[in-house]
Amino acid sequence: MGMLMTEATRNGTAIQEFVLEGFPAAEHLGILLFLVHLLAYLSSLVGNMLIIAITCEDHRLHTPMYFFLSTFSFVECCFISTVIPKLLVIFLSGSQRISFGACFTQAFVFLFLGATVFFLLAVLSLDRYLAICKPLHYHTIMSPRMCVFLVTVCLVLGFLFMAIPVVKLSRSLYCGPNVIPHFFCDFGPLANLSCSETRSIKMLFFNFALIVLFTSLLIAVFAYSNIIVTIVRLPSARERQRAFSTCSSHLIVLSLMFGSCMFIYIKPKQTSRLDTNREAALVNTVLTPLLNPAIYTLRNKQVHQALRDALSRVKFHRYHGKNALSP
Repeated sequence: MGMLMTEATRNGTAIQEFVLEGFPAAEHLGILLFLVHLLAYLSSLVGNMLIIAITCEDHRLHTPMYFFLSTFSFVECCFISTVIPKLLVIFLSGSQRISFGACFTQAFVFLFLGATVFFLLAVLSLDRYLAICKPLHYHTIMSPRMCVFLVTVCLVLGFLFMAIPVVKLSRSLYCGPNVIPHFFCDFGPLANLSCSETRSIKMLFFNFALIVLFTSLLIAVFAYSNIIVTIVRLPSARERQRAFSTCSSHLIVLSLMFGSCMFIYIKPKQTSRLDTNREAALVNTVLTPLLNPAIYTLRNKQVHQALRDALSRVKFHRYHGKNALSP
């Protein structure tokens, strides 16, 4: 043991890899869970990529809201791709080994993109606030340059807030055990496995997570409280319904995202925390990204029209292509 600790101290860590435990209670359902999550993953990717493609293709959707929405969809695709492919392997093979470097890389990318998603949700809230409450100044404020600037700020803040605690944790000592009771490398389980004193690093991460969640939540609450007041004051019921329909899908997404993340990262310690965290993480990494494209497209008439026009163009080109080939 003394030699192990000496080697660990000299090399910075005695563990070269971790083992992702996954869902040991559901190992007998591996193939079924693999198929369900594969379908959800592919559906989520297709749905989000469809939003990006429609936004790029249809000039009527070249607006700040759809720019932010397509950016959100792209980040979501990257976000779920950091976790779900590994989860699919776990369902097929049981526990899954992952190298020390790959584990911390996954943890950082997951948290960085997750924080970016919340900042983007805050920006979407502000966009709707300006569009409904300040319509005369909307296009002046939300210029193309401002849109790119806001997305860049979201990415930079997400990177900075998550890089610092993850880098600090990666430099701590790991001498065993190496089994992570989760289906991906999350910050909490990694901090619990460290042989070093990680209380200050945990507190730093907790404070950063609190800032990310509550800053974006406060911005959303400010935006939508003003939006509701403005909508109530609109003279006609049709105008009120139209204004609320543009925001209702965003509110549903906000509720799902904030609810699951606060449950994982902000709630106090409980004896069943590890199991419940895995379930809440599934909501965040599988269910919410799957529902987001459906929520945004099914409740949006502009997207409906863009989809119909795109399908009409495909049918038109296919019909004329057949006619060109026929003698």
